[in-house]
Amino acid sequence: MAINYEKLMAWKFPEVEQTYSKRDTMLYALGLGFGADPMDESQLQYVYEENLKALPTMAVVLGSPGSWMRNPESGINYLKVVHGEQWLTAHKPLPQEAAVVGHTRITSVIDKGEGKGAVVYTERKLYNKANGDHLSTIVSSTFARGDGGYGGPSGLAPPLHTLPEGSPEKTCDLATLPRQALIYRLSGDYNPLHGDPKVAKAAGFPMPILHGLCTYGTAAHAIIKTCCGYDASRLSGLQVRFSSPVYPGETIRTEMWQKGGVVSFRSKVVERNVVVLSNGRADIRE
Repeated sequence: MAINYEKLMAWKFPEVEQTYSKRDTMLYALGLGFGADPMDESQLQYVYEENLKALPTMAVVLGSPGSWMRNPESGINYLKVVHGEQWLTAHKPLPQEAAVVGHTRITSVIDKGEGKGAVVYTERKLYNKANGDHLSTIVSSTFARGDGGYGGPSGLAPPLHTLPEGSPEKTCDLATLPRQALIYRLSGDYNPLHGDPKVAKAAGFPMPILHGLCTYGTAAHAIIKTCCGYDASRLSGLQVRFSSPVYPGETIRTEMWQKGGVVSFRSKVVERNVVVLSNGRADIRE
């Protein structure tokens, strides 16, 4: 079944209500490497219940409609989809625990042509159920490699952020644990690609890979540490393009250029010198 553009643009997502606890908030932060130094009290505020704070990037795992592209009615070949880009706008701080509601819609489907795939853009708005506060807006693109040439509009993709020329002004290395994906998956993404060696090998990887959103959150960790003095409330926006997977146990080096409230960045795996996140932009509250 090929993509039907009109059908996909009219796709109705159910409202998703999710309740998360302080335990979930701490577990998400542990999955990004916070608390690696148990004596660092600036990290402790994200992984310990006393004066606990939620990281703004936790919004990407809340109120999600799940793997809706697995539905054959979507016309998408789910086996050939990859995460393209990710945007987050943090409007208000996430509570340390709350019931939230996610509203998702498809905003655009771009047909890149026969043999070139298609790109599906979705937007999710996250609200606090208790008071209706709009907490976050999450936008992502999915590259459907096997679905181009269905006759839809070609359109133009949103422009990617351009990194400055020259050497980065700041760098931050964060090591991941060999069991990092097994920790991060407990925040809601149980795709066996990230935990089962047999599934990973069948997909062409020598071992399970780290979740893309874990790499995304680790880059946010580096920016919060380096540019915000571990005050995560200053991070108001984060956008990246996913370039390559990370294997648990590798070191992620985030290279940064800061100009005022904008941090341009990319992330590499140190051991293989491979860029894993590109065209990154973080918006920092002064």
